[in-house]
Amino acid sequence: MRSRTPTVPRVAAIGAALLAVLLPLFALGPPAQAAPTGFRVENGRLLERSGDDFVMRGVNHAHTWYPDRISSLSHIKAKGANTVRVVLSSGDRWTRNDTADVANVVAQCKRNRLICVLEVHDTTGYGEQSGAVTLSRAADYWISVQSALTGQEDYVIVNIGNEPYGNTNYAAWTADTKAAIQKLRTAGFDHTIMVDAPNWGQDWAFTMRDNAASVFAADPDANTVFSIHMYGVFDTAAEISDYLGRFVTAKLPIVVGEFGHDHSDGNPDEDAILATAQRLGLGYLGWSWSGNSGGVEYLDMVTNFDPNQLTSWGQRLFNGANGIAATAREAAIYSSSGGEDTTPPTAPGTPAASAVTSSSATLTWAAATDATGVTGYDVVRVNGTSETAATTTTGTSAALTGLAPSTSYVFAVYARDGAGNRSPRSGAVTVTTASGGSTANCAIGYRVTNEWSGGFQGEIVVRNTGTSAINGWTLRWTFPDSQRVTNLWGGTATQSGADVSVTAASYTANVPAAGSVALGFTASRGSTNPSPTAFALNGSACTVS
Repeated sequence: MRSRTPTVPRVAAIGAALLAVLLPLFALGPPAQAAPTGFRVENGRLLERSGDDFVMRGVNHAHTWYPDRISSLSHIKAKGANTVRVVLSSGDRWTRNDTADVANVVAQCKRNRLICVLEVHDTTGYGEQSGAVTLSRAADYWISVQSALTGQEDYVIVNIGNEPYGNTNYAAWTADTKAAIQKLRTAGFDHTIMVDAPNWGQDWAFTMRDNAASVFAADPDANTVFSIHMYGVFDTAAEISDYLGRFVTAKLPIVVGEFGHDHSDGNPDEDAILATAQRLGLGYLGWSWSGNSGGVEYLDMVTNFDPNQLTSWGQRLFNGANGIAATAREAAIYSSSGGEDTTPPTAPGTPAASAVTSSSATLTWAAATDATGVTGYDVVRVNGTSETAATTTTGTSAALTGLAPSTSYVFAVYARDGAGNRSPRSGAVTVTTASGGSTANCAIGYRVTNEWSGGFQGEIVVRNTGTSAINGWTLRWTFPDSQRVTNLWGGTATQSGADVSVTAASYTANVPAAGSVALGFTASRGSTNPSPTAFALNGSACTVS
């Protein structure tokens, strides 16, 4: 409650006392700015409390639909990410993530040294999608779980609502976004706030782009980051560069909060998204770790939440050019909070090659050691004095695929610890692949015997067209459209991405001259189910009949 107005003599006394305090301050210049409470925006860049520039490199994880998959955060970290965007629900469209659950998500992010971007998904497509809620409603949810977030400003960014307008009445985005930001600030949120674009996140009408400056100015803390989702609208490098470049020129912070390698509304240029983000020093968060459905299963980065089953999209995002493994830098808060760890792991053992075929090989090596623990290994191809990332793993082996026949490769390994320190390089191993080409003693018959929504059953017949028996074999092929073997009889199957390898069972290992053996399997599939077009038996290509 405000006190009553003091008497005139009292006012004079207070005035004299204030002058005595303030005059020395005026003589010294303006007071120093108060220390930031966590992440902050300065000059168009996202900074940590320490003043370190932070560039997000990570993925989205659908926690609200898969609450039992919280271990995915450790798997995402192990692939090299520094950030995870976590899907939550206000309870309006899906099961509400309560305060205890939000607190646990934050704790797991911190345990795995990840920055947590938390978003409410119930706003998706408001105005067009049935059941979608307003940004104001999303702000109410954040206020209801505020106790789980207070004090976490160094680790958590609050993404008010996912794709908060569809393609109907999206012009209201500007006013609604300003109001939601101010609602959170009034409630005491000191966090960096992230806001998604309208038009299902893709801003094709440029509502966010053209009004971002006024939205940023409406935040009393000047601590708002903008998020664009890049799918079919962003199918050329020119569009991607122009959109992101305008924010950089205007010194307004922007991240690519979602994107994929393909989509039902068009084919985004993921290579240009990654390259442009790297060139401009902007963050990106790919969609999504696993669990997609409804025809967009191809956006899964791993199959069935298994970190050892990277899809082609997962391989591209984590291990490709400008990808997460090559560009992510862990948040400085995780080094400074526990004493900075600057000691790298020891070098891993020189890798040994095995199971070498015309297109693949397996590397194994002795583990490195580190006082705080080794978190992963990077396998690199050595080309003279330069290196090319090949794959990243948490174990001491790696399956290499996509190699060319009759070609020599040189590989080496680095170890990484939780602070981001990298070991000296291991010794190098030279791998020479087997010759390719067709043979006269192998033919494959492939057919789908049954099919249902999301899955199918198939049969593969391996025919020996030669004049001598085949004693022991490994059959390899590549699925053309994200199919994945779930069960197989007649052999033992392993799958990495789209590449399948089957080793014969004891009762199918011998294929007599002019004889054959049959394999049966079940598999998952997407909307289409095209057949493989090439098979290799013991490293040599077979004819396909």
